[in-house]
Amino acid sequence: MSGPVKYHVGAFPPKKLEWEALIPLIGPANAAVARYDGLLKAIPNVSVLLSPLMTQEAVLSSRIEGTQATMGEVLEFEAEEHPANIPTEKRDDIEEILNYRKAMRHAETLLKSLPLCQRVVKEAHRVLLDGVRGHTWSPGEYRRIQNWIGSPGCSMEEARYIPISAGALPEAISEWERYIHQDAPDQLVQLALLHAEFEALHPFLDGNGRLGRMLVPLFMAKNGLLSEPMFYISAFFEQNRDEYYERLLAVSRDGNWTEWVAFFLKSVVEQARDNLSRATAILNLYESSKRLFQEITHSQYSIQALDFLFQRPLLGSADFVAQAGIPRPTARRILKVLRDNGILKVMRVAKGRRTGIYAYAELLNIAEGRPVL
Repeated sequence: MSGPVKYHVGAFPPKKLEWEALIPLIGPANAAVARYDGLLKAIPNVSVLLSPLMTQEAVLSSRIEGTQATMGEVLEFEAEEHPANIPTEKRDDIEEILNYRKAMRHAETLLKSLPLCQRVVKEAHRVLLDGVRGHTWSPGEYRRIQNWIGSPGCSMEEARYIPISAGALPEAISEWERYIHQDAPDQLVQLALLHAEFEALHPFLDGNGRLGRMLVPLFMAKNGLLSEPMFYISAFFEQNRDEYYERLLAVSRDGNWTEWVAFFLKSVVEQARDNLSRATAILNLYESSKRLFQEITHSQYSIQALDFLFQRPLLGSADFVAQAGIPRPTARRILKVLRDNGILKVMRVAKGRRTGIYAYAELLNIAEGRPVL
């Protein structure tokens, strides 16, 4: 039986790639990203409209690491204002997903004044692990001990992969940071190499996978591939989880950077198309809903109500009344109109002090990519 795969000391960045195998993929990947970005530039208030896709990305990226919560459960948890009567394991899953969103937004804010650098990475990691499982594992700080990857509870000798030693990590992560800012023949290939190297280094005691995937849209936006850091890649990785891990492992085991880059470029093509399709559907829904909301509510607050629903497609009635910025009597009337016209689906009837829960089913179905309500 062979031992664990060990980190590829001195092999990053790779000195040679098989460009003849990658060139047929590079053009389609860049073209797909450009088409998607064209739509991003056309969407007004893009952070509001694509908010459901950000939540779905947080769900799927966390699912790769073993969480089981669904997007609906995350939104219901928020709508009920963090209810106490759910299993501890489920609560922990949901809070990790919510932290993913917070960490992504924090990184976006930092990148308005900073380059993509170790400081941004550490700050995002600090938020990612704040108050959740792993919060005792040095949030925002690189590990000072050896870690390894394998089945739960396995020894280092039984591990599947052993990252770089803690002593060699500072120089290696600095080399990784320098490569972010180097000129490269193609930025998507550069991003593929950066993602693989980050995962191989495994610089933190927890949260490396989620943070590595978070870096994909951040790099794309900071380097001008996208106008906004809104690229949702985890669906492809989650659907192809075994190959995702095997391609990453093969980088250190076999020095096979080319096959990893090819896999990454294919994921970009697939997800750019999927992102474009869902974002188009969301934009179309928003435009048609603007007219519909105005017609049925006869209210100057109709667009305000619509924007709130796009940010909270599963909401508590009390939250809408209190937080939508609409006068309370008007907010209650708008909720009733939307419910009576079938736009909002009643998930739980208000009773006593317990708030009613409503779902904007059409938007949730688009974000999920399948009928869920």
